[in-house]
Amino acid sequence: MPVKTLIAVMTALFLTAAPSRADVRMQNVLPSSTLDRPVAYSVYLPPGYQDQGREYPVLYLLHGGGTGQPSDWFTLAGIDQTLDRLILAGRIRPLIAVAPDGRRDAEKAVATYFLDDADDKQQWQRMFMQDFIPGIESRYRTLASPDTRAILGISMGGMAATVYQLRHPDQFAGIAALSASFRTDKQLLELSDQAYAARFGTVLGPDLSGADRLTDEWELLRPQSMIAATDASRFARVPRMYFDIGADDPFLEATTDLHLILREAKLRHRFKVSEGNHDWPFWRAALEDALIHIDAVLTRGYGE
Repeated sequence: MPVKTLIAVMTALFLTAAPSRADVRMQNVLPSSTLDRPVAYSVYLPPGYQDQGREYPVLYLLHGGGTGQPSDWFTLAGIDQTLDRLILAGRIRPLIAVAPDGRRDAEKAVATYFLDDADDKQQWQRMFMQDFIPGIESRYRTLASPDTRAILGISMGGMAATVYQLRHPDQFAGIAALSASFRTDKQLLELSDQAYAARFGTVLGPDLSGADRLTDEWELLRPQSMIAATDASRFARVPRMYFDIGADDPFLEATTDLHLILREAKLRHRFKVSEGNHDWPFWRAALEDALIHIDAVLTRGYGE
């Protein structure tokens, strides 16, 4: 057989055997009766999704605060490229990844932390559990069970991922939190009025200063309070939670405290401190190990 013909045949066989490329859809919305408005999201559909009738686990991606938005996962973190590489190399199994928009409104003046407001005026966490997850599981071919859902969060999203896992341990297989933005009491009290308003003005309550910021809502976000209220048996055998934070990250102290409290309570988890700060170079470098952890906690979702 001529060389050119052989190459053509081999290429055709490869294209036939190889799965189709992943599909990233950046502009999507789901209705929400809880928020009384649609919620935007971006979605990653793995290689082969269009060709096969199989169902997949879902990884929810929670972005950071400030100017953070769903597209960051793709334009700044390149998570679609990392997922493609790991899936096609057989290092992780295929999954759907969904990045909801955790911003309050177009102004983005006040962070939501993906949580409910102190006065319940906006209930982002309730929306996520009651509207968003069911909406995604009905719109896409998902396995649609607690052991086939996981969360990966950065900064504000890393804190929310931890809160969700501890508050709803039976709803998620596990989480990975990169640079989770847990603060010490001292850091909360030292925030300027403007910084406090932008970060916690709705989650803890508006116009608070000094010790008044240590509200009941803040108490519920303390690791001790969340751990006391969770089902510890859910974490007895499997390290469902994974934390990676930079050695020079401003939230290192509070995240280390969380690790020590989890260890004291015998809630199995993984905790890693790496070189780096609270920035995209650190998060991009940390992404692969976080996704490998997610694949490990999702293993039962594949029927294994």
